[in-house]
Amino acid sequence: MRENRPQLFPSALTKFKIQGPTPEVFPPVHDRPVEASVWIQDYVGTYLERDVRQILNIQDLATFQRFIQLCAGRVGQLVNLSSLASDTGISRITADSWLSVLQASHLVFLVRPWFTNTSKRFIKTPKLYFCDPGLAAWFLGVRKAGHVTAHPQRGALFENWVMTELLKAQANAGQWPALYFLRDHEGHEIDALIETAPDVFQAVEIKSGETIASDSFDGLSFWRNKLPDKTLVPWLVHGGLARQQREKATVLPWNDLGPLRDRLTAT
Repeated sequence: MRENRPQLFPSALTKFKIQGPTPEVFPPVHDRPVEASVWIQDYVGTYLERDVRQILNIQDLATFQRFIQLCAGRVGQLVNLSSLASDTGISRITADSWLSVLQASHLVFLVRPWFTNTSKRFIKTPKLYFCDPGLAAWFLGVRKAGHVTAHPQRGALFENWVMTELLKAQANAGQWPALYFLRDHEGHEIDALIETAPDVFQAVEIKSGETIASDSFDGLSFWRNKLPDKTLVPWLVHGGLARQQREKATVLPWNDLGPLRDRLTAT
């Protein structure tokens, strides 16, 4: 992967340091001479053999690991417990319990949808993300940063990384993380929605491509017109290097999220 491309695994699969205040989930990958993929493999083994056994009496650890792999394949998607259970070969109740374990042990987090009580058209199912996108990539078979360039999950992993950066910006500022997404049943969506003042939201669209397509702003434009009583401040974070001020949104490159971080943490 070229150095000017977004490194999607700042804390796990590479030793690349993302700009800004981003404490790493897996510091040994950075401060010790250890191969990232090997370290993650050992971490997963320790997690399954020790932590999971302490939390739940899971006899078949291979099935549980399969469940985590399936979660990694659903990064950025709406949680569908029935589908997860069926593909893993477990009951829906077990899938719900195991997902709670992954949240409690800080492997995954859910982003809740934003909606109003008066609208029945809004999606009300949460989305699934990994706390560390490098770990998600490892479960998807990615062992080197360059492998992600043509990976079918590149866009989802990039979105996962941006979402964790937004959460960390709030947490590092001592704020209670409040991150949502917005979507209706017709598919009109904003990837990230953060309320920074009463009825004022930072609306973030996330695109992994290095170029900006004309339809990249469609979701932002739709919801700004659909919610005239709310102020949606539009942003587009993309996988290229261009930073632009457009009529429809402020465009930020992957390696310069400072203006957005500042807006999220302003008091």
